[in-house]
Amino acid sequence: MPANAYLAPVIPSEAETTLAKETKQILAQGLSLTLPLDLRAMNYAKQPTIRIPASAARLLMQILDEMSRGNAVKMIPVHAELTTQEAADMLNISRPSLIQLLNEGKIEFRKVGTHRRIRLENVASYKRRLDADRKAALDELSAYDQELGL
Repeated sequence: MPANAYLAPVIPSEAETTLAKETKQILAQGLSLTLPLDLRAMNYAKQPTIRIPASAARLLMQILDEMSRGNAVKMIPVHAELTTQEAADMLNISRPSLIQLLNEGKIEFRKVGTHRRIRLENVASYKRRLDADRKAALDELSAYDQELGL
């Protein structure tokens, strides 16, 4: 499957939203943090039970939860490499701003010919650092406001 296919969001219809909510409620009853989830598949007469690893079942529950709320869902493997435009979109910044971050060494990347490729985990790591810095600044401002009695 091409990398771009992983980035395409799946927007649920109203019927899919309802079905996701119902399915999530049923699956939640049998979900375990460590044990596989056993499901009976009506369409597979020769193999009536399907075993889903616990980690995949938890991921499925997260997907169903988002779909039940009408949210778009997309899956991106952690090892995926993004184009500069895809990475910029994830960070909600312009492509030139992203390239500046790359050139400053703030996000690790590699070159394929003349094209830059950024690992998803590097973009996610930068985003986590940025979010943590913003939260720290907000906490500092909040503490300052409390000192002033505002």
